[in-house]
Amino acid sequence: MDYLKRQNPWAVAFAAAVFLVGSYQSLFAAPSLFPLGSIVTVARGTSAPSVAAQLADVHVIKHPSLLLLALRMSGTSSRVQAGSYRFEKPQNVFAVAYRIVTGNYDLPPARITFPEGVTVREVAAQIEDPLPGIRAADFLKAAQRYEGYLFPDTYFFPPSSDIASIVALMRENFNTKIATLSGEISASGHSLSDIIILASLVEKEARTSESRRMVAGILLNRLKLGIPLQVDAVFGYIFGRDTYSPSFADLKVDSPYNTYTHKGLPPGPIANPGLDSLQAALHPAKTNYLYYLTGRDNLMHYATTYAGHQANRKRYLD
Repeated sequence: MDYLKRQNPWAVAFAAAVFLVGSYQSLFAAPSLFPLGSIVTVARGTSAPSVAAQLADVHVIKHPSLLLLALRMSGTSSRVQAGSYRFEKPQNVFAVAYRIVTGNYDLPPARITFPEGVTVREVAAQIEDPLPGIRAADFLKAAQRYEGYLFPDTYFFPPSSDIASIVALMRENFNTKIATLSGEISASGHSLSDIIILASLVEKEARTSESRRMVAGILLNRLKLGIPLQVDAVFGYIFGRDTYSPSFADLKVDSPYNTYTHKGLPPGPIANPGLDSLQAALHPAKTNYLYYLTGRDNLMHYATTYAGHQANRKRYLD
């Protein structure tokens, strides 16, 4: 009698099942080195073969070819969704394939608050950790030209966010806010660009609504008289740092943003102003003051003459 016919059919079935399970474990199950709790970022525009290779390299799957097979079988091989994926526990290749075609990131939106007066450089630094797929240097390079036009606010960025979508959302918010001020901007007699630049200076120089309106009035007085603005905050922007106390060498730096050596407004905003500073630029205080400083008492002190300003320096700073 044939050997197979002499076997218990249940034993044969069991052996076949064991073989199939073993094959599954070998081919389709998660690797033993599955990176528990790791986050893998798929860049926008990455092809399915590249994604498969990337996931295999970090041990999310065993074989790239099997992931591609699963994608082809589902007819979704061209629908890989970009973004950051968290792999909290081992998943087989079919589960991984389903996740990357449906954008199942297993990550909540990144909640980021950008304060009034934030610079693009600071925005770039803030988004790098909560959005690991974005490098600060890349964001700065792409968004630097929008300085002043990225509205400071609290945002919820999905894991699929890239530089373009973040900039677009912040620009859209800016446009929405500016639309509410369009009548006031027209009535001011100044261009939108000049209002944004002035508001950015005010944002960095003053801290209260009253002092912002006063600083805006003083800066406009100096502009009318052709006096250099001498705004210290520009040096933080020029040198990419947070300090605004320039040295004597700083005051001579060759930069179009140097408001000590160049008259008029700088060529662009030095920060992204909030609504209060925009309102101050649109509705400045009517004053004869030409000078201001923040004293050791954290209050603003004003003067109409340089002699008065020097007296304030001696009294409140020295």
